[in-house]
Amino acid sequence: MMYYSPLFLSEKPKNGRIKIHGGTLFDYYFVIDRKWNGKQRTNFITQQYLEGLLALIEEYKNDKHMKIRGTSYIINERTAEKMGFKIMQTDFLQKTILLYNYFNVLISNSIAKNKLAFPNLNKTKTFEADISQILEKKEFIEKLNKSLKNTIANSMNL
Repeated sequence: MMYYSPLFLSEKPKNGRIKIHGGTLFDYYFVIDRKWNGKQRTNFITQQYLEGLLALIEEYKNDKHMKIRGTSYIINERTAEKMGFKIMQTDFLQKTILLYNYFNVLISNSIAKNKLAFPNLNKTKTFEADISQILEKKEFIEKLNKSLKNTIANSMNL
């Protein structure tokens, strides 16, 4: 596993594909500021995902056919598509892994929302894109990342 930001990691490439993941329960516990409200936490998590994605595509920018695949119940389809991802059918094994780890997912989601928050695993989606497709959307991702950084900074100054 390789961290690209404190809340974004990936597996080593295998068969032309990189599987990406959000941070672990421990990452959420130790990285997210306990003073933040749910919105601040969600913004920070999303910003860290974007930061990690930008670092990942920078590392693999010359391998344009490398595929990136991730599964999430958080990211909405419209945003994923704006970043160059296509929605794929989530395979049975991935759903089983999420179900098996439901307690950890519940705690992570609750930390993110700053309240008890049951994740809706029915909203689980798998996203996939070639590096080249994401590179085409790099400017959009950078703007979104910068906007979230500013939002986080401004909310801390209130």
